[in-house]
Amino acid sequence: MNRLSLPLALACGATLSLALVACSAAPGPAAAPSPGSADTTNPADAPGHGAVAGAVEVAEAQLQLVTVSTDGETGLLDLLDGGERTLDRVPAPARVTTDGRYVFADSGSGVAVVDGGAWSWDHGDHFHFYRAEPAHIGIVPGDGPAAITGDALPTTGATGVFFAGSGEAVLLDNAALSTGSLVERFRLTEAPHAGIAAPLGDGALVSHVDERSGATELRVVDASGEPTGETAACESPRSATTTRAGLVVLCDAGAVVAAGADAGAPAADANADADADADANAEPSTLTLVPLPDGVSASPEALAGRKGRPTLAGVGTGPDGQPGVWQFDARAHAWEWSQSAAELVRAVAVGDDAGHVVALDEQGRARVLRAGEELAHTAPLLDAADLTSGALDALTLTVDSQRAYLNSPSRGIVYEIDYGDSARIARELTPRVRPDFLAEVGL
Repeated sequence: MNRLSLPLALACGATLSLALVACSAAPGPAAAPSPGSADTTNPADAPGHGAVAGAVEVAEAQLQLVTVSTDGETGLLDLLDGGERTLDRVPAPARVTTDGRYVFADSGSGVAVVDGGAWSWDHGDHFHFYRAEPAHIGIVPGDGPAAITGDALPTTGATGVFFAGSGEAVLLDNAALSTGSLVERFRLTEAPHAGIAAPLGDGALVSHVDERSGATELRVVDASGEPTGETAACESPRSATTTRAGLVVLCDAGAVVAAGADAGAPAADANADADADADANAEPSTLTLVPLPDGVSASPEALAGRKGRPTLAGVGTGPDGQPGVWQFDARAHAWEWSQSAAELVRAVAVGDDAGHVVALDEQGRARVLRAGEELAHTAPLLDAADLTSGALDALTLTVDSQRAYLNSPSRGIVYEIDYGDSARIARELTPRVRPDFLAEVGL
């Protein structure tokens, strides 16, 4: 069953059923199972491909929403069958983010890691989809706001965490996370600053502040956390995002793209991760600054996009001073501007062939842009309380291949938006656990 066929749907639309394409190392099921039911594929019989012990492979993406209240109550809403369950409570969060499987609840004194129990494995020309039991994995200690960057795949590689208050850069092992354990590959101490730590090859890209000049740069470090000597200048590093075309870090002067043997690349076969690690040791990464276009004085405050896709988007100001969205193509190393009819507070690139961008304006309306023009917008979906400067960190605008989701903490509603159909509101979801914070998993 796909999410559009539920009785909860307000209108019928194109289905989201994503067929599981057979793969020599992990054959797909003969028929699509119902959500939550086991596939005949045994993960133990199929090394790699995102399988882990206790997980079942299914025929379509297991999209779910994790909602977290301000006091840490946590719930899971299945977008396919409408089922809900309560998960273990986390410490009261100030921010919540996700890599598409794990949910990271940042309290300001550590990050609680929750396994959402649903994920996708990008195999290049097709995907594998899995379900497992959701679980609270543990807490990564650290002080201050945490910037978190996931890897291309949730069961291999690593996840980077940077704590602004303590200046600690932590690299977590994804293979351990996938089995319910917190294992730190390394923990480095930098000067406290709003920085980034992001997985890159078998090491990471970590921001560093020069003690003498005060300038900030990005440093490549190896698997043990030792600098390799590769650096790039980057003031105010932020929005580190792993894409198929490489790791992207937003800076004041533009965006740095870190490309290496396996930076952001999906696995090609069961041995791809070992091969990629070997290549990464042999071939250094390259750090390329893609500057802003001439006449543009400031970069976007943030960049965001659909998981893995090479196109990201962020709210900004154009050369003529008008409000709108900057799109960054990590593959083409290019910026593209789309003007908006209203001041915006958030933007996310879908990364589809049509070039859709979903944005949120300062009146709480969702807006859909494409190829430099605005296509549609909704009525206001948020209350004034949701849009105050202190409340914006709690708002989540997330997109997948068919829908966008936006939470209204004041109304206790999550809006499901069909951005491909004139920004139609497909569903208004009211999770049992109040959506003060929101994350979509199964991506």
